[in-house]
Formats: sequence, structure tokens, C-alpha cells
Amino acid sequence: MTDRDDLLKLVLDLAVVRGQVTLSSGQLADWYVDLRRLTLHHAGAPLVGRVLLDLVADWDFDAVGGLTLGADPVATAMLHAAAARGTGRKLDAFVVRKSDKAHGLQRRVEGPDVAGRRVLAVEDTSTTGGSVLTAVEALREAGAEVVGVAVIVDRGAEKAVRAAGLSYRSAFSLADLGQ
Repeated sequence: MTDRDDLLKLVLDLAVVRGQVTLSSGQLADWYVDLRRLTLHHAGAPLVGRVLLDLVADWDFDAVGGLTLGADPVATAMLHAAAARGTGRKLDAFVVRKSDKAHGLQRRVEGPDVAGRRVLAVEDTSTTGGSVLTAVEALREAGAEVVGVAVIVDRGAEKAVRAAGLSYRSAFSLADLGQ
């Protein structure tokens, strides 16, 4: 089995929850993908990092992150996976706040500075693209060049992200989850 196969099994075993829920987009769904059950899991996080690095291996970027909270464990998994590969690749992670910070350094994008850098915006799962596009806007305001968007599970955001002029990839689609 490949890392992608192993990750899909964990998504199905740990993260797919049946029952009506309200998504962050406000839409109602009969099932939910709670990927924090996966991205914060001892076996899931390393797989997330490796699978997403492989997914975007042909894209040139040196920092990864997105809107807190869904993107945070994805970005750190990728950071650790890049370091573990022993190729010398230096990949930083960053966190985009949902709103401006009113104290301290008042930064919306936390972590190593992204100004002038090529960055990848990530999310665990996306239905409308709203969260990741909010992150992209903040990254551009901070002076970053966003090379694309990558998610673990796409619930329908691809069209909106591509309409915003961004490249988009997902490790899994709804069809992969049997939906």
C-alpha cells in the first residue's frame, strides 16, 4: 500500500462522521469530515505531510500554511515531512489569523515572514473555498506570492479557487470517500 492508500483508510476510519452538521460555510450536510481527528493523530499527521508534499512536488514554494485552525496541523505536518526526507529542503510554516491582531506586533500572518516568498496555501477540507481564499488574500497583503492551494479533502471548493486564478489540488475528492 502507498502512503496515499494508508491516508485514505485513516480518513475513512477516523474522520468521516455521519449525521447532520452545519459547515463553516453555513451549508447543512448529512455527514462531516472532521480532519483534525486525522491531522492531530500520531499516524495520520506524518501521512498527511508526506502525501501533500508528493501531491505538490512539482510546485516551487518554501513556506506553507493557511487560515487557523484547519490549516495549522497540515502545514506543520508538511514542514516535518520535508525535514524528515533528508533532501535538505527547508520548508517553513505560517499561520494566518482570522482577523487582525490588535496587540503585540499586530501581525495577521504569524511565523517566519512571508513577504517576497513563494508560499502554498493549505486547508484540511474545503467546501466553498472561503477559508483558504481568506488566507490567500491575507498572504498577498503580507507580500507573499501564492503558488497554489492544496487540501486533503475537496468537498467542492475547486471551482471557486480556480475562478480566483489559483492552481488547486486535493489528495481526495468526495468520490474517494464514497460520496
